[in-house]
Amino acid sequence: MTVLQAILEGIIQGATEFLPVSSSGHLSLSQHFLGIQQPSLFFDVMLHLGTLAAVLAVYYKLVWRLLLEFFSMIRDLATKNFTAKRMSPDRRMLLMLFLSLVPLFLLFLPVPGSGRRLKDFADQWATDGDILVEGFSLIATGLLLSAGIFFSRQDAKIHNKGKRPGSRPYSGRKEYNAGDALSVGLMQCAAALFPGLSRSGSTLSTGLIRGISRKTALDYSFVLGIPSILAAAALETKEALSAPPSVPAWVILSGIVSAALVGFLAILLLRWMVNSGHLAVFAIYTLVLGVIVAVAGFLEHRTGINIVSGAILNFNG
Repeated sequence: MTVLQAILEGIIQGATEFLPVSSSGHLSLSQHFLGIQQPSLFFDVMLHLGTLAAVLAVYYKLVWRLLLEFFSMIRDLATKNFTAKRMSPDRRMLLMLFLSLVPLFLLFLPVPGSGRRLKDFADQWATDGDILVEGFSLIATGLLLSAGIFFSRQDAKIHNKGKRPGSRPYSGRKEYNAGDALSVGLMQCAAALFPGLSRSGSTLSTGLIRGISRKTALDYSFVLGIPSILAAAALETKEALSAPPSVPAWVILSGIVSAALVGFLAILLLRWMVNSGHLAVFAIYTLVLGVIVAVAGFLEHRTGINIVSGAILNFNG
């Protein structure tokens, strides 16, 4: 791997990890149509750490508060002073984040009669010769984003009706409840299962659909991504360490830095687009791309040939 290739991989990872366009879907499609090989497992783990650094750079104040609140909550539990009736906003958010992570354990449950876990199906769909899953998942991402935009506007319209001119407009709820947290967690689980279903897009949209404000939904989605990124890196670390990197450390470092910088800019861009009402750009993009990919997938099923490379396809994996 050259420095240029490492930087390019970092740019792709940093941009698609946070923008609601699905990093897994774009990686799968680039492998399918362009023959771009997936980076080594060790390098992939390093890129995840780069994107993690980007989130922490943007949300370091909130993350620090949540860490302090976590230890404070442990102390209250140990001294039997914990109460669910009186909680600070940070403690409530922390508990809701824990609740949103619970559905991820579904990925490791065995599927009856298959001898495999749900996660194994996700790995298969991301690497087989069939791109229909990616196409329909991208369409689902676009529909979810569209629904989030629609329900958020309708909710604001209902609550702002009859308000006095000059009064502060209603923008949505500022806190998640248990139902919100579980709904977001289930969507995050689905995003981990289907390549093309954006994690950030689906979790953000679920919050908007349930009446959460745009800023709160976006912040929650990004902070929720921190343990998810850590978990993904941890699951791959053992296998990655068994196969030491074959490229120089400075080449790997260039990929990490580019992933962190582009990820940082991608987060800022998405925050601006959500707060300024331009989220529809991503809804249109994923819908159009999803339709194109689905049509291409149907054609490939009919012909058995990759429409770009002309290679004969094996739809069994």
